[in-house]
Amino acid sequence: QVQLVESGGGLVQPGGSLRLSCAASGRIAGIGEMGWYRRTPGNERELVGTITRDGTPNYSDSWKGRFTISRDNAKNTMYLQMNNLKPEDTAVYYCNADVEYYNGASLIGMFYWGGGTQVTVSL
Repeated sequence: QVQLVESGGGLVQPGGSLRLSCAASGRIAGIGEMGWYRRTPGNERELVGTITRDGTPNYSDSWKGRFTISRDNAKNTMYLQMNNLKPEDTAVYYCNADVEYYNGASLIGMFYWGGGTQVTVSL
């Protein structure tokens, strides 16, 4: 089975930085597009940004400049570097990924979600 696990969340003061990781594990043949999402209290999950297989990131306008998405394909891991954090960035951050695996001779692609990691920005 494939698992995605986020890590790196925690409590940080306004203006601080955090680096989140999203690690995929299991019998993985490859990973296509990956993405970061977040859900603030009382709101729906929203897209932060995505990154293609070859490492090209795309960001929602709200986070351009403060957030940077990268990935290490050798480690099946994606990162979210968050700088100049604000209290309104407080949220649960989730990752998803288009994971490819073999089912017999067939190559299957499915989107998986991680369980989320809490980020709290507060004094």
